[in-house]
Amino acid sequence: MAPPRLVLLRPRNADNLGAIARVMKNFGLSDWVVVSPNPKLLEVPGLHRLAVKSGDLLESVRRVDDLEAAVADCSWVVGTTMRLIEGRRRLTPKELSAEVVARDDERWALVFGDERNGLSHEDVRQCHALSFIPSSEEQPSLNLAQAVGVYAYELAMAKRPTSAPPAPAYADDATLRTLKASVDETLTSAGFLRHDDRHAVDDLVATLSRARLTRKEAGLWIAALKVIGKRLTAAGDTPG
Repeated sequence: MAPPRLVLLRPRNADNLGAIARVMKNFGLSDWVVVSPNPKLLEVPGLHRLAVKSGDLLESVRRVDDLEAAVADCSWVVGTTMRLIEGRRRLTPKELSAEVVARDDERWALVFGDERNGLSHEDVRQCHALSFIPSSEEQPSLNLAQAVGVYAYELAMAKRPTSAPPAPAYADDATLRTLKASVDETLTSAGFLRHDDRHAVDDLVATLSRARLTRKEAGLWIAALKVIGKRLTAAGDTPG
């Protein structure tokens, strides 16, 4: 899966650029472009303050005049917006990550609008697809750097191997029958059960069955009950 080119339209806040550089370094991103930024934005003193160990990215960011120039070599352009656009589907970051894997574009762009107004209608028109981060209606928009972080995380997770750990070996019926007999014998010896109180044993063992014990866990239960039974027998044989 190719990583995205991050395209930042008309960014206003130098701190956001520093924070974005850091999150890009966190998740292995390196290609980013700023479109029509404040001319002095990348020269603001302290720009490196939030770009911890990411100063090289601040040096490599490219500046272009318009969105068309930023994405000219990209086969897929995804704009991020909280606005509902009639007739346009919006992907969540997780859905977007799955789509990226399925498409397998060699080069694609993820576009973010400015901190105040987001993407304009013209910006949206130039995007092939749209995406949004589901959030509270009380405050639907995220800080620019935070939004980049959410997408960077989801895309990084999609690249990770999905091999599942081997399934545990669950206790088979024979083992569960042995466990039931051990519960019966031990609790009867302890005086908790009468010999004719079979329903109580069934109810107790049912809780263990619902827990889906592994063979190892069932074996530990049987071994523990065996030790308890021996001690109960020894205590009963000791003269009072």
